[in-house]
Order: sequence, then C-alpha cells, then structure tokens
Amino acid sequence: MALTKILVTVKTYSSLSSTYGELVRTAGFFEDDTWSRLYSIPFRKLKQDRKYKKYQWVELDIVKDDKDFRPDSYRPATIETLIELLDRIDTEGNWYKRKQVVLDNVYTDIKALKTEAHNKEICTSLAVFKPTRITDF
Repeated sequence: MALTKILVTVKTYSSLSSTYGELVRTAGFFEDDTWSRLYSIPFRKLKQDRKYKKYQWVELDIVKDDKDFRPDSYRPATIETLIELLDRIDTEGNWYKRKQVVLDNVYTDIKALKTEAHNKEICTSLAVFKPTRITDF
C-alpha cells in the first residue's frame, strides 16, 4: 500500500449513487501542487476521526481511475481505504499558507484554459482561474 498525501481544497455536497450509496467528490493538490480529483468517497460512512475538512492534508491509498480520461482523476484503492488526517492549513496571514499552494499555477486566459481542456494530450479539467475583469455577477 502506497500512501499519497493530498491537500483537500474542494468537497461537494453528498450525492446519491446507485452503485456506491451516498458519496462526496473531493479535489485538492498533491504535494507537487498538481491537482487531484478523488471520487467517490463514502463520507457519511467514515468514522468521525476520518472525516476530513477543506484545507486539511490527508493521506490515503489511491489508484488512477482507468474509467476516467482526465489525468487528474483518482479513486481510493478500496472502498474501505483508511484516510489518515494530517495538518489543517489555517487562514493566518490573510490565508498566506493556503495561497502558497492554491495560487502556484493560476490561469488568466480562458481561451488557453479551454484549449488545454480540449487537447486530448493535456485534458485540463481542474484549474485555478482568475479573470482579467468581471463584467457581471
């Protein structure tokens, strides 16, 4: 079993799956600041001491999801995979430590991001995007 360390930055609301029950999709960063998508985690079935929070480092055994073409998609090695909870990054210093990870690779050109998403060699599907300007909300 090879454990992988991931900083959880995104958690979806629980959704029902006919195959796996109630699941939470999770995304975050590997230690090298590249994105990872984890799914699906049976979050409500996890013991309380295994329920992770956003901006918390976790360690678990994952495998590449062969059914998903996106290069950043992984799944737990087994549905019973233990999740080890590690340090949580706080918001001190105007979120300084969080920004060190999340803002390492920021896209500002939506056309370039879409081009990467449609490029079968790259298939970018998770990214941090900062628009040049916001015209409406």
